[in-house]
Formats: sequence, structure tokens, C-alpha cells
Amino acid sequence: MSNFNDRPLDVICLGRAAVDLYGEQIGSRLEDMSGFAKYVGGSSGNIAFGTARLGLKSAMLTRVGDEHMGRFVREELARAGVDVSHVKTDPERLTGLVILGIKDQDTFPLIFYRRDCADMALDKDDFSPEFIASSKALLITGTHFSTEQTYAASKTAMEYARAAGTKVVLDIDYRPVLWGLTGLGEGENRFVSDDGVSAHLQTVLPYCNLIVGTEEEVHIAGGSTDTIAALKKIRELTDATIVLKLGALGCTVLDGAIPDSMEAFDVFTGVRVDVLNVLGAGDAFMSGFMRGWIRGESAERCCAYANACGALVVSRHGCAPAIPSAEELDYYLERAESIPRPDQDTELNYLHRVTTRSAGEWNEICGLAFDHRKQLFDMARETGADPARVKHLKRLLVKATERGAGQAGLNGNVGVLIDDTYGQDALNDVTGRGWWIGRPVELPSSMPIELEGGRSIGSRLKSWPQEHVVKCLIFYHPDQPVEIRLAQERQAKELYKACCASGHELLLEIIPPKDMPQDDNTLPRALARFYNLGIRPDWWKLPSPSRATWAKLSELIKTRAPHCRGVVLLGLDAPPDEIREGFNNSAGVDICKGFTIGRTLWAKESREWLAGDLDDEGLVDAVSKNYLQLIQYWRERKAS
Repeated sequence: MSNFNDRPLDVICLGRAAVDLYGEQIGSRLEDMSGFAKYVGGSSGNIAFGTARLGLKSAMLTRVGDEHMGRFVREELARAGVDVSHVKTDPERLTGLVILGIKDQDTFPLIFYRRDCADMALDKDDFSPEFIASSKALLITGTHFSTEQTYAASKTAMEYARAAGTKVVLDIDYRPVLWGLTGLGEGENRFVSDDGVSAHLQTVLPYCNLIVGTEEEVHIAGGSTDTIAALKKIRELTDATIVLKLGALGCTVLDGAIPDSMEAFDVFTGVRVDVLNVLGAGDAFMSGFMRGWIRGESAERCCAYANACGALVVSRHGCAPAIPSAEELDYYLERAESIPRPDQDTELNYLHRVTTRSAGEWNEICGLAFDHRKQLFDMARETGADPARVKHLKRLLVKATERGAGQAGLNGNVGVLIDDTYGQDALNDVTGRGWWIGRPVELPSSMPIELEGGRSIGSRLKSWPQEHVVKCLIFYHPDQPVEIRLAQERQAKELYKACCASGHELLLEIIPPKDMPQDDNTLPRALARFYNLGIRPDWWKLPSPSRATWAKLSELIKTRAPHCRGVVLLGLDAPPDEIREGFNNSAGVDICKGFTIGRTLWAKESREWLAGDLDDEGLVDAVSKNYLQLIQYWRERKAS
């Protein structure tokens, strides 16, 4: 069609969308697993996720259940950039589940929980010819030809595609257990010969423009365990490009006549990596190949993308979340020969962390900080109040934040800093709302810095929601006595490593001690020292710098950590006019994203509330007005 290149979608992925529960104990039997990580899964779901992450405009065509797991699948796909307008909700069926483990390099037990699951209820009435025609390609995975209903739906989609000039892609994705050919506990079995399945798959091959599979998958599609014979049978039925995956050897691309020997194949080899987990490697391979194929790139380039994506995923835990971003993939391709262990390469892992963050961009944060513990405890004692009342106070401050944000029309750019010492109920109130949520880990007023709960910060983060940003305040100066500075830096390195392992974002709050001399270079020198140590936090929280310092900070962050989320300003209980001046100094500074300020907004009011001189409504009203004023100052900032 003449408008092919103008179509809004690059690929529609039709098929399985499920939840993967991955055992976290490497080397354990599935029977002995004690903990699992939850990821979006299903072959088509993984490919939709992967192609979106690699920069294609992908859409998912499937069904999910009307329950928590279905919402998870839809939200995870959307966060990756997938069009989920045709992820239908099935009111009668549950979302499919897969439980997987990693026993060793050759053993990956898995169980499919998919009996009458939502995605296998996909119906031809779930989509229109116009939707299929809106995409350059339609990709279908083999499982969706295994039942009468999904076969009819998939066949209809292929017919719509052929009529519209939409390319049809088949990922054979053969799972014998999903065709009813093995026991339910044999999800790991990748090949069972069956003439009926072969004949059934061959009815759809004439519709295809691209067919991708392993040797075993080509065997089932071609009806022969002789690879050349199977390929020749497929070629009799279709002139589609055939991509044959050859495992660690790479792959080959076959157009035209099939040669009489595999020795005649042009094999595009990938790089060798140490295998952790082969599950999902095929979906990553397909995602990479599609990146090039949709854009009309050479077979060599398509295979380079595909092989590299597969290599990265086999070195990692999980399927969809292990697929690289476009920037990460290109970085790896330029250096693959020098990165034998992608899982251990610092720069590659950093790129994967910062280019695949699940939260969207935060262009502005207007935050109310009330993670204070010592100050509020002392305030309660001074007013004769029970310190336990601080818990209720923090919930009231959530209401004040909500009211002020609503009146200001923040539209999601609302932030809070809340502790779990007195603020666990407040944290529970805000989690899941889409707010920016910071949560402290430092022991208040400690220097050298110590973390609450002891040195095992990783075990503490294990129980935190992923959306919580780890916040750590360090009273730090690059000219501190060496023993103090080294102790602070050691703790910061341990915390950064823990956040990299847990997947939480990290905010470092740097406040130079008042008794040490400061100039326009103090903060830039401090941040540069952390970067030199390999610590690249997602966020910085800083005292309001001068214009000269802002110029130095902006250049430093741009050069050393261009994926840094940004800087937010702190208040240090300064009067509003002084804070306003600091805001003005940040005008036009792109790296400054906003503020998270506390006592300036609520200290006086909280003291009155604890003393019984202000009721709940009075506190909420007064603090929300203070917050609203600060938001106005932020929005009106001008460079002086």
C-alpha cells in the first residue's frame, strides 16, 4: 500500500500475554524455591515489550483477566511504550501464569498455568480490519494456532493483514505442552514430533512474509526431523523469508531456494557469553530482528541486533525485563568482543538500569518533605504530646499535599518524602497513586553516615515497593578529615550497589557541614568525587546553589551521568523569601527538576497541632496553603 511507511504502528503482536514468576534461588529445584520475582511474560507479550523498548511502535493484541495480574500485564506493557488499546479484559478467565526456575546451564524447569486462560479466549471480534491495517507488520506466535478459537482469530487477523498489505510474521514458538502433547508438568520439553500439529501449522504458512524458529521449531513446521527436508517443505508452501536460529552458533536467513546442505548456509554468528538463563532468549532475538527488519536494514544487521539481544538476555534473570534498550544494544554491539560477561560489565549494567527505568520522565517535582524523625520526636516532647501522635500527623500531611497539589493542578508532578519510622501508614496511603515517593534510609544526624537497620541495607530494600526512591542524606564535604570522608563514601558505595541490585532509584542528599568553608566549587567537587567512586545516583538533592555553581553542576552531570533524573532543592527550614531566591537562581537550569521541602511548610503548624492549639482541618488547610505558595514561587522563578 502507498501509505505503508506512514502507518502509526510498526508491529502488532498477537498471542500469549502472561505473568512469569521466576525463582530467585539459582541452582535450586523448582520444588525448593522460596522466593519468586514477577515479570510480564508470554512470548507475544515479551516481543511487544522488547520491540517497544528497542524503539519500535508496537501494539499488543490479546486478552487478560479482570484481576490484579491482568492489570499488571497491561500496565507493564504500557510503561514500556506498548499500545495496549487492544489488550482486552476477559471477565470470565484468569490471566495465564508461568512458574520458572534456573537449575543449571541446561536445566530450566517451568510450569504453564494456562488452562482456559484469558489470552486463549481471544476472538476474531476483538479487533477490526482497520486496526490490523494500521500496522506495518502483524506478528503471531505458534501457540495461538493450537485451539479452534485462537486459530480462527489468528487466521482472520492474517487475512486482514494480507488484504491491507501488512506483513505477516510467524514466530513458530513451539511448546508441546500447550498443544496437549506432554504431561502438564513438562513445560521444559521443547520438541515432540506430531504429524497433526505439522499439518495444522502448514495451513498458515502461505500467509507469511517472515518465519522464525529454532531447528526443532522448523522440524515441527516442516513435518520432518531432517532440517533441510523441513525447510524445503516450508519453502514449497511459502516464499517467506525464513530465519533459522542455531543457538550459540547464531542464525541464518534463507530467501529463495533452500540449499541441499546446512554447510551452504551463510551463518551470522553472535558473541559467546556465559549462559545464566536461556528462557526468553528467543523472544529477545525476535525483538532485535524485528528492529532491523521493519526498518528495511540488511540481513546482517538484523541478525546482529537479534544475536546481541539473545546474548544479553541469556546472561540475565528474567525475560522481558532483561531485553536491552536501543541505546544499550548499540553500546553493546560496538564493544561486544570486549564484554565476555555482560552481566558483570559495569557500564552496560548501568545503561540497562537507567535506560529501562519503569517510571516515566519527571520534568517537574513539587515535593512536600516530612520524612523528619528526630525533629518531630523532639517537637512532640517539647509540647508534651505523645510521640505516637506523629504517625497521625504524617497522614494529615499527606492530605495537605493532596489538597495543595489539586489546587495547583500539578497533574501528577507531586512528590513526598516520608519515613517508615512514623510514616508507614502515610506511605501506604500514597503508594500506588503515581506520586514521586522518596523514603529515607539514613540514621538521623549521623556523621559519618550510618543506615537505619544496620549494614544489611539490601535485605531492608527487599520489602520496599519498587516505586519508592531510596533517599540518603549525607553531611559531606570533599575536605572532611580523611577517616570521616572514607567512612561516608564506603557507606554510599554499599547503598548504591544495593539499589542497583534491588532496582530502586537512589537519591543522594548532600549537605556540606555548616562549620566547614564553602564556595561555588564545594558542591561540584562533592558530586565529582561520588562519580569518581562509580556512584551514579538517579537523583541529587542539594541546597540551593548560586548561578555560578549551577553552571558547574549542569556541566558535570551532563558529562558524567547524562541519564541522571535531575536535582531537587532542599529547604533547611529557611523562610519562604529565601527559598524563593534559591528558586530564582535555578531558573533556566534544565537539570533542576523542582523541590522537596519540609519544615518551612509545616514546622509551625505541626507544633501548634501537637500542642492542641490547631485541629486536623486547621493543620491541613494551613500546610496546603503554604505548599501552594511555594509551588507558585517555583513556577514564577526568574533568573536574577
